[in-house]
Amino acid sequence: MDENGNVYGKRYREASSHEGAGGVRRAVGLMSGTSVDGIDAAAIEIREGEGGRPQIRLLAFENTPYPADVRAEIFALFEPSAATVDRVGRLNVLLGELYAEAALSAIRRAGLNPEEIAVVGSHGQTIFHAPQPFPSHGYDLRYTVQIGEGAVIAARTGIPCVSDFRVADMAWGGQGAPLVPFTEYLLYGESDRTLLLQNIGGIGNVTVLPAACSPEEVYAFDTGPGNMLIDGVVSRLFPGMSMDVGGAIAKEGRVDAELLERLQQEPYYAQPLPKSTGRELFGSAYVDKLLAYGEERGLSASDLAATVTRLTAWSIGDGYRRFIRPKHAADAMIVGGGGSYNPTLIGMLKEELEPMGVEVLTQEDIGLSSDAKEAVAFALLADYAVAGRPNSLPGVTGAKRAAVLGKISY
Repeated sequence: MDENGNVYGKRYREASSHEGAGGVRRAVGLMSGTSVDGIDAAAIEIREGEGGRPQIRLLAFENTPYPADVRAEIFALFEPSAATVDRVGRLNVLLGELYAEAALSAIRRAGLNPEEIAVVGSHGQTIFHAPQPFPSHGYDLRYTVQIGEGAVIAARTGIPCVSDFRVADMAWGGQGAPLVPFTEYLLYGESDRTLLLQNIGGIGNVTVLPAACSPEEVYAFDTGPGNMLIDGVVSRLFPGMSMDVGGAIAKEGRVDAELLERLQQEPYYAQPLPKSTGRELFGSAYVDKLLAYGEERGLSASDLAATVTRLTAWSIGDGYRRFIRPKHAADAMIVGGGGSYNPTLIGMLKEELEPMGVEVLTQEDIGLSSDAKEAVAFALLADYAVAGRPNSLPGVTGAKRAAVLGKISY
């Protein structure tokens, strides 16, 4: 423990001072999202910038697809009745092994050794997320489950690992999500423009950075389904496919106005902030209803894909109109995540936002990486955690106070 009461591991101190370069640290971030496409691993270098804001340099990035049988096992756990203790426990350790391999591979790609890395930050794979209070025995319980054992990652890499980030925020009454806005505030904020940072993974989420804002003025929320319904429809109607690559299927279809209007009535969209959602709402049961309605209406597979793609774009636009524009008219939206590589979806998003004066850009348009963004975020969140520094925004999650998120394994 240092003079400020912060807890540091010997390994973290040594790696942080590697090459003796004024506060330069190296970290690895690991991310596996609701789409379960694979493991994103980013190795970064962190320097202290002006005003205490970190400056980040991406050293290496890799995506490692899950083996098909492992991906199937993960999807099986999304159904609570199938997520028995033995299956969850076994997969928790297995994913820890896979995450450790992904971290070591990214380190090698960066031309580094594990001894030169201060910390690994791993979000883990979410299999259940219940952010709304559940009354039980006189308590309002919020709970969440991410698997991918941090102790295994630390043991295999020899690097301290920070994992299980969400629970500390939820213990203070927060939603436990979204967590990335903390790093977006540090890395993207501008003095003269209001920016929207939109991630389109399985779920869509947006961070609002008002011009020259303080941390307390940042807010964020899940806009609704990102790629989840698109992937769900495509994987069920096109055997062997897990996504609509490049939006090609949706491009060939037409949006069914009646189905779209019905889907827009989902109560989540009008739910007040703060809010978050996940596969519990927009998962396989939702896709079942979509397919049944499509069959009843005689819709083609491409029509269904086009309609849910439009729904994702609409939900983002609706979130802006309903919750953001009345307070902060935005100058630009910067889109990251897998959805940024879907030109059909991006085209629909531009149709939603650009008439309102919001320029739509991707991370690549500004010289960054859509794929690496969230893995970079968890590397930075881990760097704050091992230094004992709060790494959350209560105004975003609804928590009573800022907390140091993450459990540390040495």
